[in-house]
Amino acid sequence: MTPEDVVQYLNDHPDFFNTHAELLADMQIPYPQENKVVSLQERQVIAVRDKNRLLQDKMLELIGFGEENDAISEKMHRLTIALLASLDLDDFLNNLNYSLREDFAVPDFVMRLWGVNCRDKNHAEFIEVSADIHAIAESLTQPYCGNHVADAIKAMFGEVKAHLKSFSMIPLVTTRTIGLLVLASPELERFYADMGTLHLKRLGELISAAIARYDLEQGMPDAPQENASDEQNS
Repeated sequence: MTPEDVVQYLNDHPDFFNTHAELLADMQIPYPQENKVVSLQERQVIAVRDKNRLLQDKMLELIGFGEENDAISEKMHRLTIALLASLDLDDFLNNLNYSLREDFAVPDFVMRLWGVNCRDKNHAEFIEVSADIHAIAESLTQPYCGNHVADAIKAMFGEVKAHLKSFSMIPLVTTRTIGLLVLASPELERFYADMGTLHLKRLGELISAAIARYDLEQGMPDAPQENASDEQNS
């Protein structure tokens, strides 16, 4: 008789231990971590404890993920308020830079914009980029995270590029692709290939929508003017 035969027999006769209850008290089973034997009841208790420990560890892991997501959501909320409160493009860029550096702890990032018709383009974000970078931004349907990016992307970071080991590329899109935000880190696992990109995607959407406020081609409303007839009647 093989062990498989025993398993099959017990499966076929689920009342076996009901009619042979004395076996439960007398049966001795090796304890897996120590050189001793325990009764079947004790072994079952140990198995339940091990299962509960695994479930508890999993629950603590899920709680940790939830707390991390809550923290990121709070940072996104603060950034949203700051960008909505920005009075002009200078204010917008300052608020964005502060949030990424101080709140999200990303000291190395580059944003490039194109095809945005705004009044003030005297910012590094409007420095002309190569056709390769345009093509990369156009090809992204969602943020990319990983350790490998094109040389043209690394070159945008200047002298610090040699120390950067992980990257996230976030396309900026309104009715068209208007730019690219690249986050970088000297930590190899800060932006890794299998990480979730939901918050990064929302960051790109938020920035894109905010930039559209300064795009004259989007039909930004002019400042309200007093009605001429009202002036005449006053």
